[in-house]
Amino acid sequence: MDTQTLEKQIKEIEDEIFNTQKNKATEHHIGKLKAKIAKLKEQIEKRQSGGGKGKGFAVKKSGDATVGLIGFPSIGKSTLLNTLTRADSEVGTYEFTTLDVIPGMLKYDGANIQILDLPGIITGAAKGRGRGKEVLAATRNVDLIIFMVDVKKTIDQLNQMTQELHNAGIRINESKPRVIITTTKQGGITIHMPIKQTHVSTKTLYSIASEYVTNADIIIRENITEDRFIDAFMNNRIYLPAITVINKADTVSKKEVKKAEKILQKKDWNVYTISAKKQQGLDQLKKGIYHHLKLIKIFMKPQGDKPDYSEPMIVKKGAT
Repeated sequence: MDTQTLEKQIKEIEDEIFNTQKNKATEHHIGKLKAKIAKLKEQIEKRQSGGGKGKGFAVKKSGDATVGLIGFPSIGKSTLLNTLTRADSEVGTYEFTTLDVIPGMLKYDGANIQILDLPGIITGAAKGRGRGKEVLAATRNVDLIIFMVDVKKTIDQLNQMTQELHNAGIRINESKPRVIITTTKQGGITIHMPIKQTHVSTKTLYSIASEYVTNADIIIRENITEDRFIDAFMNNRIYLPAITVINKADTVSKKEVKKAEKILQKKDWNVYTISAKKQQGLDQLKKGIYHHLKLIKIFMKPQGDKPDYSEPMIVKKGAT
């Protein structure tokens, strides 16, 4: 089945969901339809990533961690990268200045943090608009995402970008679903729920599971939603931490800046306000990047000697 046919099927199922009245009687049917869409999208992704020329940008990871700068065209990402890392990313006032991934290295508190200036993301990126698939493929390999937004368009831009990433299977500031799926040779599907489920009915859970497995023991260790239960079956989901950077703070009043910050903070975003052009707020941003990467320093102590405090080993918290 070709990609066009798969996309047509997805559209038909989406239309069916839209036209189905949502209530307890139809809940399990809608859940099953959502599961079908997820499966079809995964098939499309496999087709596009397999065989032939690769879809991602060829960027070699280096340093102790990698950060991806994501924003709409001409939001100021290149200016920020150049300021933080002294990289040479072209700067302009028109859209699509950056057409390739530009890497730079931020040196902070003993750590070497690679920062990637990704081409401006636009609505429809998950479907390939504006080299969207390449940008999203590169994004899947970073350790932290910085969403850069205009101080005058914070929530609109952020919602569009997170939706594009969600459509591409990238989950922002989410943990992996606490679901254990063990396939069996026979016996059908059994779902164990040690935690009370208030978001999804048992019938819906079984309906979704039947789209992916025939025989399995499933343990759900959280009060799960439909979407997260579907994610538990998918192999293409990536879970990444992210922060938001409000740029161009120098172009509006302090009152407008505070208003923009509050809107995002109410939605549980970690917000850093800067002016990349005037180099304002960058010290706090550097500190925030280091903190959200959860990097720690380990000082090596040779046997019978003093610890070496000059060159610590940088590792991620929880690394073994």
